[in-house]
Amino acid sequence: MRQWPMVAQKRQRTPVSESAKQSVAARGSRRGFDIYGLLSRYGTLIALLVLVAFNLAFTTNFATMQTLNVNLTQVCTIVIVAIGMTMVIATGGIDLSVGSLMAISGALAPMIFMGKILPIGNIYVAVAVAMVVSIIVAGLLGVFNGWLVARFRIQPIVATLVLFIAGRGIAQVMTNGNLQTFRVPEFQWIGLARPFGIPAQVIIMAVLVVIAAWAINRTTFGRNILAVGGNETASHLAGIPVSRVKLAVYAISGLCAGLAGLVVIAINSSSDANLVGLGMELDAIAAVAVGGTLLSGGRASIIGTLLGALTIQLVRYTLLANGVPDAAALVVKAGIIAAAVWIQQNRTA
Repeated sequence: MRQWPMVAQKRQRTPVSESAKQSVAARGSRRGFDIYGLLSRYGTLIALLVLVAFNLAFTTNFATMQTLNVNLTQVCTIVIVAIGMTMVIATGGIDLSVGSLMAISGALAPMIFMGKILPIGNIYVAVAVAMVVSIIVAGLLGVFNGWLVARFRIQPIVATLVLFIAGRGIAQVMTNGNLQTFRVPEFQWIGLARPFGIPAQVIIMAVLVVIAAWAINRTTFGRNILAVGGNETASHLAGIPVSRVKLAVYAISGLCAGLAGLVVIAINSSSDANLVGLGMELDAIAAVAVGGTLLSGGRASIIGTLLGALTIQLVRYTLLANGVPDAAALVVKAGIIAAAVWIQQNRTA
């Protein structure tokens, strides 16, 4: 049997220029320690821990349950709204109408459980109907925002500006501009009850954070949200129902705003369509930005949003507790938002 000689074939290597080697080495060194990536991922947590340490050292009576309850109750409504805002921003959109939807929800609920629209004999039934209807109405208005964005391809900032302007006017027309006051414990538990010593709104906030974080990280719906925000055209070609995803996230944003509006009026024992939810859209966007969610879409963190809201609230508390005027606290908050966006841009550059 004839044996053929084994011939070892040597591959010819293309010479690499010195400049290419230096470029690869530079990229490798940047990957080895990416300061912007580190700050984008852990900066909010680091800032929160620094603030806690500072307050423990210098702020009187910081380490008390009363201080903890004050900060948590003040941040709850922001986090509830910011959960929906995170999902909207993750798709590359934005929702400016959340404050107005809070006002509509907060105006409608007392009108129902106080019998101004339709008298209901049982107060528990009246409260249940008031809460469900108010949240659903806010959710449907969120669907309207999504419809404008998905169906007519209107820029989200313009589409949601419609209800940002008209929504508060609708709430004022519903109440004739009057302040609605009430004492209804069956309704106000949502803002004043303390089961096991924990404020009810804190429990609601925690439950929503867990559900939303699970939905974003563990479900197909969450992956679709990030895909649409990352590349809408590619998502459409991949068979993702882009329009339905957008409708869903704006509806969720509306539902969260409606719930937050009920919490606010329950705490205040009154509903003022001029003030409920005023400026909430800016607080929610700030919490989302500081929490690490890309404002251009494609990446989202519900836990980051929670940490962002806590950080902003603790900055404000720290300044006020140490004698700094509230106006200065607003300037510092604006600086934190600007820094968060700058870090995001440098990381994605």
